[in-house]
Amino acid sequence: MSFLEHCIIPDWPTPKNVHSLQTTRVGGVSVAPYDSLNLGDHVGDAPLAVARNRQLLASLMPGEPVWLQQVHGMVVADADNAGCLISADASVAHQRGSVCAVMTADCLPMLLCDEAGTVVAAAHAGWKGLAAGVVETTVQAMSVAPHKLMAWFGPAISQRAFEVGDEVRAEFIAHHAQAAEAFLPGARGKWLADIYLLARQRLHALGVTRVYGGEHCTYSDPARFFSYRRDGVTGRMGSFIWLE
Repeated sequence: MSFLEHCIIPDWPTPKNVHSLQTTRVGGVSVAPYDSLNLGDHVGDAPLAVARNRQLLASLMPGEPVWLQQVHGMVVADADNAGCLISADASVAHQRGSVCAVMTADCLPMLLCDEAGTVVAAAHAGWKGLAAGVVETTVQAMSVAPHKLMAWFGPAISQRAFEVGDEVRAEFIAHHAQAAEAFLPGARGKWLADIYLLARQRLHALGVTRVYGGEHCTYSDPARFFSYRRDGVTGRMGSFIWLE
């Protein structure tokens, strides 16, 4: 089996010059608990293993991905003019060959492009980033009318496994009352949050209505996906998009 066969090729109707890729935890060289395709260099894995895992991606992309120092915020980096590691949770590219990338292990990875194939973006959308406005800042940075955009959701934690407190639910509802639909009562006064629905609501409010993906649960599929909430010490998967 080739390296590419371990990855997920997003199924969405992008223009022909837009390419995207989602890795799983399978196909790399890292050992437990980072087994095996860990792309995160900040989680305690051996640096040489991470470097080798990233090299495996090289043949599939036109250049080095713009790796971000993700902080659960709303800053969007310019992937066309990226230098050293950037503290941001999203990136946007208008030029061919600039690879936008985010890493996740339960948080929602979101890829976007426009219908004309002139701009792409990747965003790291955990609940903190969603609440802070990372969806809104990413769409704004793309400088295209939202109704001309489409989005794809990569693997994230599903509602049945994502327990949060009252304060998280209240923060989303304070922004938009409709967010209440994304929370179900859980045990011990907690709530089960649907991060896919919360992101979809934010996109729809902006005018981005073509949304694809969102069928995987990182927490419940340990054979394919890393999950921070399930394992604590674990690796990171990558979501990538670029123009060719």
